[in-house]
Amino acid sequence: MAIQPKRIAMWASPRCLSTVLLRSWGNRPDTFVHDEPLYPHYLLITGRKDPGRDEVLNCYETDWVKIVEQVTKGSAFSRMQAPRAALTSSIPDNKSIYYQKFMVYRLLPHIDINWVHQLTNCFLIRQPREMLLSYLRLWPNPTMDTIGMLRLKQLFEIVRDYSGAIPPVIDAGDLRKNPRQTLSLLCEALEVEFTDKMLNWSVGNPTDDIWSKYGWYDTARESTGFHPYKPKTDAIPERFQNLLSQCDEIYRELYRYRLV
Repeated sequence: MAIQPKRIAMWASPRCLSTVLLRSWGNRPDTFVHDEPLYPHYLLITGRKDPGRDEVLNCYETDWVKIVEQVTKGSAFSRMQAPRAALTSSIPDNKSIYYQKFMVYRLLPHIDINWVHQLTNCFLIRQPREMLLSYLRLWPNPTMDTIGMLRLKQLFEIVRDYSGAIPPVIDAGDLRKNPRQTLSLLCEALEVEFTDKMLNWSVGNPTDDIWSKYGWYDTARESTGFHPYKPKTDAIPERFQNLLSQCDEIYRELYRYRLV
């Protein structure tokens, strides 16, 4: 019987360096990475017109139940290929870690979340002003639903209350200021060995997924490591001040649990 890999789920809001962090984990020789397993289902249900939408819906599994079965129990992730014939890529035998990056706002209300307790859950946060400024460069109308901060806090509390322990929380600012220390702390909390290979990687698409070629991945695609921290000085537009205030309150609650 094959040994199942350690399944790590990293939950984040958009523009929190989650894809750069995926690149860090993907450079580990023992790790297989899976980018946004719920994205195809999210596109199907919401009707959002992202670039490549039709291609994604034609090529990937969109049933959330089947996706969950794969990330919690499967030895591989399943991809659908036109004309929707199953194509399975097995996790190589030398991969003992199955790292999954999740955008928390794609965890739609109709999706039963009991399955998350089968994973080792972690949380990535970012100072909301910096997150929103990054978001606004790509999308003009952020809301609490599309940012997902409240959903992130709720999921954190669900995981904490179920396990009776505080799940690992890391901050994007810490990642940029001291990536070695932050990643070492995260690895220690996850009971995996830190490796220097997490600090640098080659230029290229984060994964071979269809959406990996689009504009919101430009920074991650061109990166070779964690960029040094530079505070953002632009102003948040007045119409988003209430959203910023709400996100700040949630961020402060989660920030006190971060690994330091």
